[in-house]
Amino acid sequence: MCQLLGMNCATPTDFNFSFRGFKCRGGNTDIHAHGWGLAIYEGRGVRTFHDPLPCAESPIADMVSRYPIKTYNMMAHIRYATQGAVSLENVHPFEREMWGIRWTFAHNGEVPKFTVNPQQDESGGANLNLNLNLNLTVPLLMGTGRMAGSSGNEKDGSDAATANANTTTTSTAPCCQQTTFYHPVGDTDSEAVFCAMLNALRSEFTTLPTLPVLYEAIQRLCCEIVRGHESETIFNFLLGCGQFTMFAFSWPGSRKGSQVWNGLHYLVRYPPFSTAKLKDVDYKVDFNETNGENDRVAIIATKPLTTNENWKEFKRGQLLMFDRGLPYSRPYECAEAERCGRGLNSRAIPRGEICPFKYQYNIPKLLRMAVCEALGRADDDQTVWSERAMDLGCGSGLSGLQFRSCVRHLTGVDLLPELICEARERGCYDRLVVGYAECVLREAGDAVSNEQSSSASPEAKVEGRIVESPSLRNGYDFVFACDLFPYLEDLCPIFETVHRSLVGQGGTFAFSAEILNDTSGEVAEEEDVGFVMQSCARFVQKKWYIHSLVEKFGFEIMMVKESTVLRQHDGNDVIGALFVLALPSS
Repeated sequence: MCQLLGMNCATPTDFNFSFRGFKCRGGNTDIHAHGWGLAIYEGRGVRTFHDPLPCAESPIADMVSRYPIKTYNMMAHIRYATQGAVSLENVHPFEREMWGIRWTFAHNGEVPKFTVNPQQDESGGANLNLNLNLNLTVPLLMGTGRMAGSSGNEKDGSDAATANANTTTTSTAPCCQQTTFYHPVGDTDSEAVFCAMLNALRSEFTTLPTLPVLYEAIQRLCCEIVRGHESETIFNFLLGCGQFTMFAFSWPGSRKGSQVWNGLHYLVRYPPFSTAKLKDVDYKVDFNETNGENDRVAIIATKPLTTNENWKEFKRGQLLMFDRGLPYSRPYECAEAERCGRGLNSRAIPRGEICPFKYQYNIPKLLRMAVCEALGRADDDQTVWSERAMDLGCGSGLSGLQFRSCVRHLTGVDLLPELICEARERGCYDRLVVGYAECVLREAGDAVSNEQSSSASPEAKVEGRIVESPSLRNGYDFVFACDLFPYLEDLCPIFETVHRSLVGQGGTFAFSAEILNDTSGEVAEEEDVGFVMQSCARFVQKKWYIHSLVEKFGFEIMMVKESTVLRQHDGNDVIGALFVLALPSS
């Protein structure tokens, strides 16, 4: 089958290194010799190159591999034809304009719902010498007709999940008079899928969808495309929607009678960079010499391109959005990117707005604001007020992104290895540890009198790079926990070990906590127990319990922000509090 290459960057970056290895697979080190294509976003435009010749032999590909074009977003494709003739019109990436934005699409796999069955040759493959004249009908997705009232906002966008896949109602919206607006030019299932996806999105939204809404809509489309043909479908694609953002989806598999696995892999390169060695050609580059501290690059490929880097394979059915060289796998993460000023950008139709109550995960931002206010610090990206900090329950790294600019040396700890992998890709931690927060904190407390504190305790495992700090042996001056306490019963061990890691030098302890609403009646009151489990399997604490721990371990309250909306659950506000504590220097 075909192979894909995508690149998404934080700063304009050239793709010469990756493309140099990738093009060898187009008829040299691999069999993908039925054409190649490349799409490079430059501002609002897209520079494209297509050639039905094998990429390894193409003079155009040779020229492009030496041409230092810099971009935020690009994709490339080398073809092994299983659907459609070997011809220019069937070469990926495909491109269409929608909403005043250039959309690009490259696909690897076979999609039975969109498959045309041409005459077969004796080897069982498509007869590639035929001049096919097929009447290719593009199936309709998500009913194609716009859902009543849909306008690209969060509420209406989510309602489309219940759309009947067989509905063909024509929308009455002014911009959506036709059920099928985009048609394939060639005869591949890949281009038919692309057109169907754009038709569905165009029919559903009358304003530009925000990134989380678009993420959910694309996710629904992917589920619909696979549904009913789960075992036969191989559906891996890259979807570019403007100069900054790319979506990638993988439904991997092998063709019948083949042992070749078709999936997607990715990696994120970030400072400090290292040397990468290509797999398909004897060539390596030390990116520490070519890239700067603000650079970050995500590379997506069908198969890993290098031999000495840690590539991560997509899970089956996983959809990732890439922006600024970072992968986003949840709608609320996409919402954070949108709130930072990213998202679709068009001069043609108005932009939608994020509902202030949906995709809400503001705990890291709210906690940072509270800490800065309590310390009398400016809440800007230039002020460093902590020499050494620890993020307890760092998760996928959203909290680290908020506090990174405030901290000179940042350690993140989480119990789940897969979340530590996501946090590593954010590039905002100097040290990452898989383990229990209490164990890692206990190690930091012991380090006050022990110079050797860089190795993890038996209960923990260090992940990623470790960048030592001159003050390593002195523990931490700042410890914070965003949304950790709902997963803990007794908070006493955390308070004890935070006290040990901060003692001797003072320091700050900041955290969020969900506070029990004593009038809820959901759980029985037991005044000797300061925490209870809710029906959603998250713990809430009582105010008197937290205040008793503050007093027991000698902390001073610098600030408490009560009645704070931390998140939503089943459409209801979850109320909690933000605490900023200080431990006086001994």
